[in-house]
Amino acid sequence: MAPSRLRSRLAPVRRPRLGRPTPALAVAVLALALATGGGTAYAAKQIGGEDIRNGSITGFDIRNGSLGRADFAVGQLTAGPRGATGPAGPQGAPGATGATGATGPQGAPGAPGAPGETGPQGPQGEAGAGVRWLLVDASGAIVDQSGGFTIAAAYPELANTAPAGAPSNALRAAGNVYIDAGSDLTGTGIIATIALQNQVDQNGDGVTNGRATAGNANPEFSGEITATTCGIAGVVACAPAGTNNTNHFVVSPRLSDGTVTTAQTHKRFYVVITDGGITIG
Repeated sequence: MAPSRLRSRLAPVRRPRLGRPTPALAVAVLALALATGGGTAYAAKQIGGEDIRNGSITGFDIRNGSLGRADFAVGQLTAGPRGATGPAGPQGAPGATGATGATGPQGAPGAPGAPGETGPQGPQGEAGAGVRWLLVDASGAIVDQSGGFTIAAAYPELANTAPAGAPSNALRAAGNVYIDAGSDLTGTGIIATIALQNQVDQNGDGVTNGRATAGNANPEFSGEITATTCGIAGVVACAPAGTNNTNHFVVSPRLSDGTVTTAQTHKRFYVVITDGGITIG
């Protein structure tokens, strides 16, 4: 019987008002229609996204496990628990050396360190080696020395050897001091220097501070001095007996104008003797 004739024989029935069918219902109705048509009909059109109402598909309509992470928007899936830390990767190659940085400002000086301990005493030098010295006062006497020196003659008056009728030459060595070094001075150096004295008024002018203005008015401070080894053939001959050899040397103090000193103006002086391996200066 055709469906239209069947509806005419049925009593009118008040139908409930239905809402818009869901996509799932539409699929069921379509399947039923195909079944009632003999089972051989073919849907002329597949259902697409435009046939499904937005928001109508629920999780009940989706097969479990059929969706992947790409099917969800960012932030819709909750993060799972933190996984275990993986093994460290291999060390990377060293990077290129960076450019040298600018020199920083100099820091403030540090506090002085504590004094170090006193070092051990060095070995004592050999006797007679190195530097020897002595100090002679205005009278020609040794007042201090390193050792081994003696005065052979100080400002001596010698025997007069001048021809008869000629002036006496007894004072020809009176301006010098002759010193026995106690050893051969060959190959050594001799250095002499005048030593200051400001407590002796050598010329009786009442000035001992070296500030008198006239020429040679400060014999306590000024003067000349020379020294040499005795007994140098063709160069130096020492007159006092027993001094003309290389164990002796002579020192000749003078006033600033080169004139011979007198008992009033004799000079106080130092002498330093060095061996061949010592340099002074």
